[in-house]
Amino acid sequence: MTLFQEIDLTTFAGGQIIGIEPDSVAAEIGLQPGDELLAINNQTVEDVIDVQFYSADEELELLIRRDGELLLFEAERDYNQSLGLEFAHPTFDTDIRRCNNLCPFCFVLQMAPKFRRTMYIKDDDYRYSFLFGHFVTLTNLSEHDWERIELMGLSPLYVSVHTTDLEMRRKMLGNPTAPDIMTQLRWLAERGIEVHTQLVVAPGLNDGRFLQQSLDDLAQLYPVVQSVSVVPVGLTKHHKYGMRPHTVEEATAVLDFIESIQPHFQNELGIRFAYPTDEWYLVAGRDVPPLDAYDDQQLHENGLGLVRQFLDAWEEEKEEITNSQLSIVNCQRVTLATGTMFAPVLVQAASVFSELTGVETAVLPITNERLGPSITTAGLLMAGDALNQLRTSPIGDLIVLPRVMFDHPDTISLDDLSPQDVANQLDRPVALADTMGDVWDALTGQSRVIYRPGLKNVEQMSLRVLNDADIEDNTHIS
Repeated sequence: MTLFQEIDLTTFAGGQIIGIEPDSVAAEIGLQPGDELLAINNQTVEDVIDVQFYSADEELELLIRRDGELLLFEAERDYNQSLGLEFAHPTFDTDIRRCNNLCPFCFVLQMAPKFRRTMYIKDDDYRYSFLFGHFVTLTNLSEHDWERIELMGLSPLYVSVHTTDLEMRRKMLGNPTAPDIMTQLRWLAERGIEVHTQLVVAPGLNDGRFLQQSLDDLAQLYPVVQSVSVVPVGLTKHHKYGMRPHTVEEATAVLDFIESIQPHFQNELGIRFAYPTDEWYLVAGRDVPPLDAYDDQQLHENGLGLVRQFLDAWEEEKEEITNSQLSIVNCQRVTLATGTMFAPVLVQAASVFSELTGVETAVLPITNERLGPSITTAGLLMAGDALNQLRTSPIGDLIVLPRVMFDHPDTISLDDLSPQDVANQLDRPVALADTMGDVWDALTGQSRVIYRPGLKNVEQMSLRVLNDADIEDNTHIS
């Protein structure tokens, strides 16, 4: 047996294997769900990043713990052949690295009581930044972490900068010992680690000259610093630190400033570099820009270009509906629920949708009572708030909710309710949608899942709206 690193294997947390991919290396050598992967080629593994990095060799030795016994498996990996392991968690040593800051605008510190436990976890894990695009502050990294970033070339990373001024950043992070972010970014730049950054802007704090300085400083590190997302601060009614959201005038001023500086960056860098999120445009009452204004930056999860994507998709979907031979299934009125910020955009689309389909299409803006009316995005809506407000409003034969409300592996909302719960309590079928095309699919029976009242298991749902057709073979959980 190869001599592995000197570690206490009785306490070392390996990677818990929950799935084996067919025809993979793991399947060929007989690994099983329930095994724990401890090391690859004499290197202990603490997360899936280690697994990806150390399993790139053609000849592999895998140290496995099975039922308390240590087993060594040898394997040869063909070019491009997958190791084929699925793990219970992407990180093995700990579930997720916790944040050591006390940002006064931290959403976790503004949460309402009695949510599920995970809503109160302040995560700030550079590994999740690399793997999933989570924004992190880089304030809790050890020397070992920096060594891994360099060794494995963990690029790109997503970094919450907020401001490049050291004292103001420490104030915003609530962390008097936070390191200088520019020093850290220069270190990454020297090693070719690309970074996408964000500035969460709070009125009276890091706006004005601080915003100007931050953009100038970050632009000096282009192309290692690839982008700057400019995000308005979000405050719930449970906020306790004296901050406030932007007024319409302040939001307009920030938007004017970013748009005024983009031509300079485009001339100097070849891209606009600084990108306001959609919320600035909606608050200011302006049209969102075309998608090419984002220079092919893939930052949709951070709120850039989502509205424009919706509108562009709607232009194509209108033509599809006009030319469609499909029939609407027993539905004369549909209710679209959404957040208050997006509602004006959706109202315009719904009006045209009604004309094209002959189905009365009503939009119901849902006020976020649980977190406060200043929280206007659909992704932070509570199903309980939607239920309460739908109950007191005229509702259609079908209710359509934003899919992003249930953006969780178990398809549950922030307050632990499912679309099926909504359907059962309102005694109406419920569909989830990202686009108006999804609404059309629901009305014409093309949706994969409709949550019909009276059912308990999503897997038993029919594919079609308001009928009793047999379940088809391709039904699956949304």
